[in-house]
Amino acid sequence: MAQVPQTFLDALAVRTWCGLALRSLGRAREEIDAINVYPVADGDTGTNLYLTLESATAAVEAVFAGHEEGDPSFADTLRAMAHGALIGARGNSGTILAQLLRGMSLALTEGDASHVDGTALRRALRRAADAAREAVAHPVEGTVLTVASAAADAADGAEGDCGTVVVAAYEGARAALAATPRQLAVLGRAGVVDAGGRGLVTVLASLVEAVTGEAVPERTYEGSAGADVCPDAPEHAGEGGPAYEVIYLLEAGDAAVARLRERLDALGDSLVVVGGDGLWNVHVHVDDAGAAVEAGVEAGRPYRIRITHFALDDVHTGGERPPREPVQRAVVAVVPGEGLAGLYAEAGATTVLARPGEPPASGELAQALRRAHAREVVLLPNDAELRHTAAAAAEQVRAEGVRIALIPTRSAVQGIAALAVHEPERRFDEDVVQMTSAAGATRYAELLVAEHRSWTTAGICQAGDVLGLIDGDVAVIGPDLTGTAETVLDRMLQAGGELVTLVVGDDAPEAVADRLEARVRESYLAVDTVVYRGGRQGAPLLIGVE
Repeated sequence: MAQVPQTFLDALAVRTWCGLALRSLGRAREEIDAINVYPVADGDTGTNLYLTLESATAAVEAVFAGHEEGDPSFADTLRAMAHGALIGARGNSGTILAQLLRGMSLALTEGDASHVDGTALRRALRRAADAAREAVAHPVEGTVLTVASAAADAADGAEGDCGTVVVAAYEGARAALAATPRQLAVLGRAGVVDAGGRGLVTVLASLVEAVTGEAVPERTYEGSAGADVCPDAPEHAGEGGPAYEVIYLLEAGDAAVARLRERLDALGDSLVVVGGDGLWNVHVHVDDAGAAVEAGVEAGRPYRIRITHFALDDVHTGGERPPREPVQRAVVAVVPGEGLAGLYAEAGATTVLARPGEPPASGELAQALRRAHAREVVLLPNDAELRHTAAAAAEQVRAEGVRIALIPTRSAVQGIAALAVHEPERRFDEDVVQMTSAAGATRYAELLVAEHRSWTTAGICQAGDVLGLIDGDVAVIGPDLTGTAETVLDRMLQAGGELVTLVVGDDAPEAVADRLEARVRESYLAVDTVVYRGGRQGAPLLIGVE
């Protein structure tokens, strides 16, 4: 009788696992989105899991591409997978998946082995489940955490190689997933299993195939609404919950993150903080999105900030599972700083943060358009250089039946003007015309510091000079920001104006806003001024004149 070869997990198997899991989540994405009722019924769990694993897979592929001769090490591959998932994690379940992968990576890279056996994999699955549970502020049973723990429990009882362990973990997870409607009342009422847990089972099925070479038959998971719900099962924590989802990457130390957890836990719910070694992914649901971002600023350096407004139509409010009807209209805006992200979100917009040197790709904009979950969407790119990217994203989502209007805003201050006149109750075409008109009637300027000597439309500038750009062209070169800003503002107001908007970044002098406000009061009596704090935006100062 032929001996069955021992299975193990190595760098190539990790790469295969990522590719298989990404394809499987792609096939299951819509099904998982459709059963997403916890913690908020916003129908994006499948999409978020897919995007999280897409980032992990891209990081692994990049590591392999960087090794022209031979494969990368097992440890490098695992670390790339975990880091990619961390920086690309989306939503509640995606953030937890990132921590699961990080927990596995940490457990499996403690030595210099080129591969691991069943014993090491059992330890890794346990560490992953424990790490994910520790990352969630208030763990709830009947969720992806329960499924992960069940997978680790089943693996603990499996004696043998990696193939034996992953099959046991998959079967344990599958059984736990089927039981989730009895553990969480909202799932039982809706007659569905937990969406995050469903995604994790898909990922584990792909691990089975990567290790054993045998595909796991695809299964559907259905339940009957209200059937066999445990009478003590907790209610849906998201009922009447916070209005915004806030996610950002954060560079900060352990002590600062511990304080951040306490502050965010007091602000909202669904708090998940994952990561370590100075880089974290923060996810929370809050009513005050600005306060959640400010807490991150106090803790360290937040970036890639995403703020999503939960449409009221998407919140599950009890009873039978409601159909997921999209809202009629939404606004999606690209913003250059954390402060403006909060401002736009408070006005009801879904935001995409564009940090200096990190412009959003068309796929990220397309996902934001989908995340708005509306029949009609107004897209504000707020940057002339994003025109083609925004157009490509709009075309992608139009093909899915969403009506999208792209307003060619070239600055965040034009976007503010457009958002100020936005009225969802108007006919779509009328709303777009009014928003476009308001944006077009707003002249915009930005103050930048020259990084090197160069020719400009206003003459030669030296490194360190302050450049005043009006409507995209350098109009003023000056030695300091406040004086140059005064000159720029005077030129803009020569043609008249009713409202001056100032967006002040963290790098601007403390007194610049006061000086400009005083100048407007003294010299332009019929003009009002409004000041916003932009946070860590690319330009120290943005000016708009309507």
